[in-house]
Amino acid sequence: MFVFKAAVVGAGTMGGQIAQTIAAAGFPVVLKDVKQEFVDAGLTEARNVTQGQVAGLVKKGRLTEEQAAAQVEEVLARITPATGYEAFGDVDFVVEAVPERMEVKQAVFAELDAVTPGHAILASNTSSLSITEIGDATLRPDKVVGFHYFYPASVMPLIEVIEGDDTSPETTQAAITFAQAIKKQPITCAEVPGFVVNRVLNSGISEIWRDQEELGLSIKKIDEGVGAAKVVPMGPFFLISLLGLDTVLHVAEHLEESYGDRFYVHEGMRRLVGEGKLGAKSGGVGFYDTEGDATLEGAADPEIDELVEKLVLKTFVEAALVLEEGIATHRDIDFGLMAGAGLDPRRGLLPPFMKADVEGLDVVLERLERAEERWGERFAPPTILRRLVAQGRLGPKTGQGFYAYMQPDAEQPAGDEAVVKLESRGEVAIAWLANGQMNSIAPQVVTDLRKVWDKVKADGVRALIIASSNPFLFSAGADIKAFTQMDATTGKEFVDGAHALFRELETEGVATIAAVNGLAFGGGCELAMAADVRIAAQSAIFGQPEIKLGIIPGFGGTQRLARLVGENKALEMNLIGDPVSAHEAYEFGLVNRSVPDHELLDTALAWGRKLAESAPLAVAAVKQVSAKGDLDEGIEAEKAAFASVFASADGQQGISAFLAKRKPNWTGR
Repeated sequence: MFVFKAAVVGAGTMGGQIAQTIAAAGFPVVLKDVKQEFVDAGLTEARNVTQGQVAGLVKKGRLTEEQAAAQVEEVLARITPATGYEAFGDVDFVVEAVPERMEVKQAVFAELDAVTPGHAILASNTSSLSITEIGDATLRPDKVVGFHYFYPASVMPLIEVIEGDDTSPETTQAAITFAQAIKKQPITCAEVPGFVVNRVLNSGISEIWRDQEELGLSIKKIDEGVGAAKVVPMGPFFLISLLGLDTVLHVAEHLEESYGDRFYVHEGMRRLVGEGKLGAKSGGVGFYDTEGDATLEGAADPEIDELVEKLVLKTFVEAALVLEEGIATHRDIDFGLMAGAGLDPRRGLLPPFMKADVEGLDVVLERLERAEERWGERFAPPTILRRLVAQGRLGPKTGQGFYAYMQPDAEQPAGDEAVVKLESRGEVAIAWLANGQMNSIAPQVVTDLRKVWDKVKADGVRALIIASSNPFLFSAGADIKAFTQMDATTGKEFVDGAHALFRELETEGVATIAAVNGLAFGGGCELAMAADVRIAAQSAIFGQPEIKLGIIPGFGGTQRLARLVGENKALEMNLIGDPVSAHEAYEFGLVNRSVPDHELLDTALAWGRKLAESAPLAVAAVKQVSAKGDLDEGIEAEKAAFASVFASADGQQGISAFLAKRKPNWTGR
C-alpha cells in the first residue's frame, strides 16, 4: 500500500503538529476539524512549528531569511484546511487525533469508512484506547491501526504502531513505512492498555507518586534528587507539568483500572486537574505555580536513593512483563523509551534492558529479590530475568544478556582497528560487523571481512555467523559517500572484491549464517543473502532501496533476491524500494527463521553448531550445486548494469540528493 496523500482529523495542537510533520516530509495533507476556528488554530500551530524549524537552519547558516520564508510557505501550501470530508476521496492514510473518548473516535471512524477509498489506512493517535474497538466501527478493521505520536509531535521522533486484533500485517508494514517516510522512528506493539512507553513509564513513576503522598514528601526535593541521579531526563513532577496533568492523569487512571494496584494514581494530580491546573498548557500552574513553588502539600525530605531504586526496578519489571506477554520485542521497548522518553545512551541515560545488561542481570535479580521482600510482590523478579541468569546470560561480562555483545579474539586478522571483528568459539566463529552507527558496507568492511574469512578457513572453522555489534541494526547498506570518492578503477576493484567474497561465502565448505538483528538495507541485505542461512529477529526489516537513489543493487541484489523470494517479489522489492518485515521475509523465503529478538544469537549459534557437524567437502558440494544456474552470468550482468547506472546523470543526482537530504530530480540520462 502506497501513500501519496494523507489526512488528519482533529486540528488541535497535536493535530496541527501531526499535519506539519506530514507536510514537511513532502506529502499533501488535509487538516480537518468540525469548526473553522479549530482548523485555523491547527494551521497556526503548523506554521509556528515550521517557522521554528527553519529559524534554526537560518541560525546555522544553511538557509537565508528569504529561503526560510519560502520554505515555510511551501510546507503550509501542502496542508489543505477543511471542515468537511470533500477532500478525503483520494487520501491513502488518515491519522485521527480527536479527544480520547471511545464514542467520539468510533463516530469519526465510521464517517471515515464511508468517505475514504477502500485501500486507505485509518490510523488513530490514541494513547490508550483499544484499536480493535475503534476498528469495529468500520467495515475495514484490517486496515485500522494505532499511530501514536508523542508530544510534542513535531519534535519527538517516536511513533508507536499498534496492531489491533484485526490489523493485517500489510497494514502494519505500510504504517511503519509511512512513519519512516515522514522521518519518524516507529516501533510496533500489540494492543494492551498503555501500549509500551506510557505503560512502562507510568509503572516506574507510580512508585514515586505513591511515596510522595503516603510519606508527605516534597515534590521539589524529589524532582531535584531524581533528576540529579541521571536515571530519567528530568524530575517526574516537572516533566508531567510540561506534558499536561490531564493527559497523564487520563493514562494513569486507565492503567490502574486495567492492571490493578501495581499502578497508582496521584490524588493530588487528580485534584489539580479538577481545578483546571494542567501545567504548561494552562498557563504554567500545575504541580508548581508560576513562581516555581510546589502547589501540593509535602515537605519531608525524600530518601532519594530508595526512590531511584524503586523507579529503576519497577520500570524494568514492567518492561519485562511487556516482553513476556509478547506485546513488543525488548529492542522495540528499549528503543521506544529512548525515542519517546529521552532515555538516550548518548546522554548517559539507559533504557531498561540495556541498563540491566550493563549492571549485570545477576545483580539486578538480587536487587529485585531484596525489593520484593521490602516492598511487596510489585517487585517480583520476572521469569525472563530468572531464565537468562540461569543460562549464564548476565550482560556484557558474559557476552550476552538481553542483547548480544562481541567478545573478540585478542589477535584480530584485520588488526586492532578492524571494522569486522573475529570471535572464535571452537568450530563456530562470529564475524562482528562494527563499522560505526550505521554499520555501512564500506570498502574497509569488505577488506576486513575478507581477512576474517581467510582466517576462519585456515583455522578449520566449520560455521561462521555474521552478526552486528550495533544492538539496533544489522547494516544500513553500502557506504554511499565512499562510492562518490572512487574513480572507475577503484570502484571496480571494490565491487569485484565484494562479489568475489560473497560468492565464496555461498560456495565454500564453511557454513555461513547471517544473524539479522534489525535494519538490513541495500548492501546489508545483500550480504545477508550471500549467507547460507538467515535468521531474523522479529524486529528486523529488509529492503533494497537503491532505486530511490537512482541506482540499482550492486552486490547481488538483482540476482540472489529472485532466487530466494521468486522473481515477482524480487522485482517488486527492487523496483519499489520499500522495506519488508521479518514476518513477510519469512513468508516469502528471504529468511529461514524469525525468532524473538533476545533469542537471535542463541538461535544462530545453535544453527552454527548443527551445520558444523557436517563434512566440509559435502557442505561445499551441496552449496555449489544447489539451485545451480547462471548466477555468475547474472552477477556479471548486474555489475555491468550497476557501473553504467552509477555513472549516469540520474545516478549522480540520486546520490547527491541523498547526501544533501533533498528530493532528486530525475532526467532519464
